Amino acid sequence: MNAPSPTPTSLRSLVSGEEWEMRCNLAALYRLVALFGWDDLIFTHITAKVPGTEDHFLINPYGFMFEEITASSLVKVDLQGRKVMESEYDINPAGFIIHSCIHAARKDATCVLHTHSINGVAVSAQECGLLPLSQFAFIVLPSLSYHDYEGLALNPEEQPRLVRDLGDSSYLILRNHGLLTIGASPAEAFQAMHRLEAACMVQVRAQAGGTLTHIPQEILERAQVESKADRARKASLAWPGLLRRLSRRNPGHDA
Repeated sequence: MNAPSPTPTSLRSLVSGEEWEMRCNLAALYRLVALFGWDDLIFTHITAKVPGTEDHFLINPYGFMFEEITASSLVKVDLQGRKVMESEYDINPAGFIIHSCIHAARKDATCVLHTHSINGVAVSAQECGLLPLSQFAFIVLPSLSYHDYEGLALNPEEQPRLVRDLGDSSYLILRNHGLLTIGASPAEAFQAMHRLEAACMVQVRAQAGGTLTHIPQEILERAQVESKADRARKASLAWPGLLRRLSRRNPGHDA
């Protein structure tokens, strides 16, 4: 396996403008996941569909810390995890097991974000799942699904069950494992994960205190799945500010 290089050769002149923009946004998303403390060393993955294609995707080079990912270091693969563009880097094919089946089944899943955050795994291990304890949870719950643990995600036979359990949801809790969100863009996938992670963090902290107050059922019944337009609008408003924060704290994702 090739050792990661901190200064990969720029691919900007070798790909379309649309692909380069996606590469920059996906690299930024990797670094933001690290900045917010949701990463797990070099493990877990974030993938994005290459614009203008049906079966080409971008994924992290195996061995890079998320804070090191750049637009040029991302590896382009097909649905089987095979490289479709020359790259000095390798990927972890097993890491694409979860992502590939979701991309194939959900045409709206331009970006798939999976984490092993401590708060997320803690809630994934609770039989009750995500409780209606916060406004974050109120937003997440109408579009939240669960998938039972089947061991390390190495078995392609698990993929149909994963797709079935996700259904048309935007949020997925993989029991005893972690969290997953999908979006029509890296910005939307981040926005969704921020809400899900915050809901899990509130739950873990609240359970350490006194008696819990659940959001009343009659209010929960008013909760609605966010429309695609509303998700896109909110994500597009927050994303430029997140990129500015990233440029101050960890510049270089767009290299």
